[in-house]
Amino acid sequence: MVVSADLIEQLYIDKHLDMASWIKLLLYKHPEIYHHSVRVAMLAEKIAKPLRLSNEDKGQLVRGCFLHDIGKSMIPRDIVLQKDSLSESQLEIIKLYPIIGAEMVERNPGFGPEIIQIVKYNQERWDGSGYPEGLYGEEIPYAARICAVIDAFDMMMTSRKDIRKYKVREAKLELLKYRGTKFDPDIVNVLTKLPDQVLNIFSLN
Repeated sequence: MVVSADLIEQLYIDKHLDMASWIKLLLYKHPEIYHHSVRVAMLAEKIAKPLRLSNEDKGQLVRGCFLHDIGKSMIPRDIVLQKDSLSESQLEIIKLYPIIGAEMVERNPGFGPEIIQIVKYNQERWDGSGYPEGLYGEEIPYAARICAVIDAFDMMMTSRKDIRKYKVREAKLELLKYRGTKFDPDIVNVLTKLPDQVLNIFSLN
């Protein structure tokens, strides 16, 4: 999927803002997404050790997970929070956010390719059903696959629209159901073996 220059111009308020300004915009415009991003980064830190990531890779993962939804700062709030089913055109707008986010990160010095890959590919799925490029299995960068699992877990643990939040054990079972289809099975195995009390970080918000 290629984002046209015209669309980028329409969505960007100021292409030259630094990342701190984008993060403040996300907090202002979509506070629930900002807090979700904080939790995903916290969970990334917790899963890094059992995944045997180096300190450098852990740092990249945590930062990438914190920024994984930054592109949503450019998506209209009414679309993000809409309770009814999205129209085809609204769905296409939503699906632009990983590409927009990756372009935002690319414009800011200090962020390496690993972080950009997390932002761009965290909505890809193991079976090839994700977006923006429909990558399959190990075609998806490893850190983006980790973020995808953590992101899904946190979304299940949070009330949104008309969907009830899961308990930790329920969310683990749901991830196991999609192990090897939506998500990397090895990463799911590692996350679901973490103690419930380690994963239940919601009292820290």
